[in-house]
Amino acid sequence: MSDAKAMEFDLVIQNGKLVIPPDVISGSIGIKGEKIAAIATDLSGLPAKKTIDAKENYVLPGVVDPETHLGIHRSLEDDFISETKAALAGGVTTWGMMLTSPTISRGYKQFKDPEDSVPFSQVIPIFQELGDEHSMVDYFLTPLVANDAQVEDIPRLAEEFGATSYKYYLHLKRGQETLGQWEPQRKIGVYGFDDGTVFIGMEHVGRLGPPCIVCIHPENWEIIRVMQARLIKQGRKDNAAWDQRCPHFVEAMHVRQYAYLAKVTNCPLYIVHTTTRETIDEILRARDDGVKVISETGFHYFTLDHNVYKINVPLRDRDTMEQLWKAAAAGEIDCTGSDHVNHGVPRDKMEVKGDVWKTVSGFSSRVEAILPVMLSEGVNKGRISLARCVELCSEGPAKAFGLYPKKGALRVGADADIVLVDLKKKQKITQNMLFTSAGWSVFEGWEVTGWPYMVLLRGEVALEWNEREQKANIVGKPRGRYQARKLGHATYPIES
Repeated sequence: MSDAKAMEFDLVIQNGKLVIPPDVISGSIGIKGEKIAAIATDLSGLPAKKTIDAKENYVLPGVVDPETHLGIHRSLEDDFISETKAALAGGVTTWGMMLTSPTISRGYKQFKDPEDSVPFSQVIPIFQELGDEHSMVDYFLTPLVANDAQVEDIPRLAEEFGATSYKYYLHLKRGQETLGQWEPQRKIGVYGFDDGTVFIGMEHVGRLGPPCIVCIHPENWEIIRVMQARLIKQGRKDNAAWDQRCPHFVEAMHVRQYAYLAKVTNCPLYIVHTTTRETIDEILRARDDGVKVISETGFHYFTLDHNVYKINVPLRDRDTMEQLWKAAAAGEIDCTGSDHVNHGVPRDKMEVKGDVWKTVSGFSSRVEAILPVMLSEGVNKGRISLARCVELCSEGPAKAFGLYPKKGALRVGADADIVLVDLKKKQKITQNMLFTSAGWSVFEGWEVTGWPYMVLLRGEVALEWNEREQKANIVGKPRGRYQARKLGHATYPIES
């Protein structure tokens, strides 16, 4: 709590239950400019230009979504316009874009050949231009490095642009072997790489220090291709076959392998998809060995089983889903995110019933459901506490990517990114309320309990729920801002 005497606020949020892990505190938040200026039991007696009565509802820091994918299937400009509105609806105020360099609407053509690859340092200014013009939420970048030239660009990315996180899609490793099975990836400029490429990147990150981190997508294609061929030979076409082509050990072995390499290079490691108990055990083993390993699982891995859709890494069975919830409650999983991507593909084109091998991998519009589903399936069903939900959705991702406590926290000096939540509100997710240009969501029809009804971005209301229309209203123009991380700081320094 802070002393707020003689302070005039631009905005005061009164009568809230403030979620400040590990506690929930009854109190008020005073905002001045873009920052939280005071947190106290009661600020009602102090002058403020505007007051919001939380009415004993819960006040959370805005969700920090660590994994989204924009500009892959559509232009980056178009995705910024529509998908960041969808993010606000899900309670997201900051999101991390894990993306490739070519599929943007200004300045560069789409890739056709490997030599079309360009360093990210050449295109980050274009990302910033488009984001600052069109994004409704703050954002940071995690380049998907796919060749040695892009990896050698890492020091410049960190030092000049504050882009301190880098991702390897390990299921696209090994070049031509992979390309034979993943031809569509040529459109996004991923042409395969080897462990030498990974090693160079880890060396750079180890030398640069915090908050730099390497992110890996753990999925060993070399084994998957064998398992997939066997399943096809058996005549399997059901959705669950997509899970079984990638057995749990295939994911876990990548964690063991690259955790060892991370130890050799003194490189922090971020596991982008933690979907099995076996993977968690390998993460814990690496931590015991002195390796900094941060685990993330998408909220859809908590809530959707392998009979629904196919995705990379695959959805798992229901027993595994419950194991993930238990791991999250125990603090063994650090973050959750949406893995949001807008394929721009109608629902009927993504649902090829009866043949999983012909279905498009992935499903649209996850981000709009992230906080409602975590509140409903996690908090209200007693799987995790509300404080733990905030750690998974806000605090953990902000810490992992060098943005905490500027982001992901209700704290004096932090950005006033705030979500007001009615934990008792029952709401059906309908097509009418979606902002994504995809026009559909895998969570349509879900009845959830717990709903974000107001979102503030840096002190200004950005979204309000309209009960009459059963839809959120976007308030104001795009105000999203690129978040450069500060090299040399494990946390983001703020003035308290």
